[in-house]
Amino acid sequence: MNKTVEFYFDLGSPATYLAYTQLPKICAETGSDLVYIPMLLGGVFKATGNASPAMIPAKGRYMFQDLDRYAKRYGVPLKFNPHFPINTLTLMRAVVGIQLRQPAHFQAFIDCLFTALWAEGRALDEPDTVASLFIEYGFDPQEVFALTQDESVKAALKNNTETAIKRGVFGAPSFFVSDQLFFGQDRLDFVAEALRQH
Repeated sequence: MNKTVEFYFDLGSPATYLAYTQLPKICAETGSDLVYIPMLLGGVFKATGNASPAMIPAKGRYMFQDLDRYAKRYGVPLKFNPHFPINTLTLMRAVVGIQLRQPAHFQAFIDCLFTALWAEGRALDEPDTVASLFIEYGFDPQEVFALTQDESVKAALKNNTETAIKRGVFGAPSFFVSDQLFFGQDRLDFVAEALRQH
């Protein structure tokens, strides 16, 4: 049985973006499979009484400085998105839709979205901006937006989010190695350690 890390994510979290840049390397080094599980962070916050650290100004300022330190350590681009926080409901439905209906294009799809949000600072809560991005990366905006209205896609995102909450998830990024939960991109060393022990 292959070792796996389940990655519960929402595009709207800059810490999740940093985790996303590092997990493939960790999985390659530990011979593990990476399972992407899109969830709605807003739904998790509502159910658990949690909120973004950015809602507390001093904590928010510190968080972005700290994320910047990690981005430099990882050697990846990170730009504070001036449109933060972004309502990711439509984006996350699109992610689930592509994962379910066009799995071969899933990686390219989340790559373009994470890059647009956290390396380029684009306003992805504006439909025209999102449509332009899809065209730029070879996705048909009408097709993708149609997926976001598909009842089975909506249900899948809701189910992922409810499952995350039941498993103890309270924020993003969250990772499971077997039944062990790890929270935060600054806990990736523990994720790697758990994968090596399996």
